[in-house]
Amino acid sequence: MIEASTRYQLLVSVPDLGDANFDQTVVYVVEHDDAGAFGVVLNRPTETDIGDHLPDLSIPVVSPGVFFIGGPVSVGGLLALGRRRLGAEAAHVAELPGPLALIDPEALVEGEVEGIDAMRLFTGYSGWGAGQLDAEIAAGAWHVVEATPDDVLCAEPEALWRTVMRRQGGRLASQGLYPEDPSVN
Repeated sequence: MIEASTRYQLLVSVPDLGDANFDQTVVYVVEHDDAGAFGVVLNRPTETDIGDHLPDLSIPVVSPGVFFIGGPVSVGGLLALGRRRLGAEAAHVAELPGPLALIDPEALVEGEVEGIDAMRLFTGYSGWGAGQLDAEIAAGAWHVVEATPDDVLCAEPEALWRTVMRRQGGRLASQGLYPEDPSVN
């Protein structure tokens, strides 16, 4: 049985996690229960322009208009998070807290998604088996903090890890000052 669900919260890696997939990352947790957990890394943009691969999308992509690496599982698969339009009926989405929604990727490609005014696209996701995330949190690999819609669709994803750490105050804020490359310190 899980200790406490991190569903709809952020996992913020400790500065020196030692895992290239998750060093200085912020993960939005979409699901976390006894079977495991999954989410997406919010601050790993690629250089691959979405318009080069999906030129006919009817929903605007939040800048930067590139695919993000959501995690090491199923890289190449498509996952989309978006912001529901105020007062609009949304179709082909699973509602998340606040204005956020998980968008059906097939319906997105087919142009069938409605009620979304902006989105971000991810390739791959972050996944944990039963009890795995709980053990990593207990071992001190992750800080669990509240998420905001602005975190999920932030305009400056490269700065997100530091931004989230610093807004926590105290010890976490000081960890946000950790150098990107400690060897040059």
